[in-house]
Amino acid sequence: MKRPPLVPLLPVVLALVWLLLNDSLAPGHVLLAIAFALLATAAVRPLRPLPAWPRRLHVAVTLCWHVFLDIVRSNIGVGRVILGATKRQPTVGFVMIPLDLRDPHGLAMLSVIVTGTPGTVWSGLDPATNVLTLHVLDLQDEAAWVHTIKQRYERPLMEIFE
Repeated sequence: MKRPPLVPLLPVVLALVWLLLNDSLAPGHVLLAIAFALLATAAVRPLRPLPAWPRRLHVAVTLCWHVFLDIVRSNIGVGRVILGATKRQPTVGFVMIPLDLRDPHGLAMLSVIVTGTPGTVWSGLDPATNVLTLHVLDLQDEAAWVHTIKQRYERPLMEIFE
């Protein structure tokens, strides 16, 4: 069963942006802002048929902190590889990771996290088997990558979205 949104944020934000851009609270601008916000919201509604209902926002805060730390660490690691600070050649490779996460919003967030972290790219997801193909710039331990993705990212995303 679909729940209706508690607060129609999109029309409110659109109307506020319209008024800020026009720098006016004249009655005509307020009416145009409301009309624009309602029409734009109605136009984009079919593009997003499945609303997201995240839960356990404290888990989301912890996940954001983990992602921040991993991005900092990855930036340092990729910088070392690119600048030649490591004496060995990086081992570029692909990792196949079976996912339990099925929620499309959770999968989208996982793809943003993985692709936003330097040195990794979301290469594909097989919808039949739900297996993620991950490209890694310096692949040394495949099991460690599977564990990291499943425990550090997938598990919290399942708590948030499923």
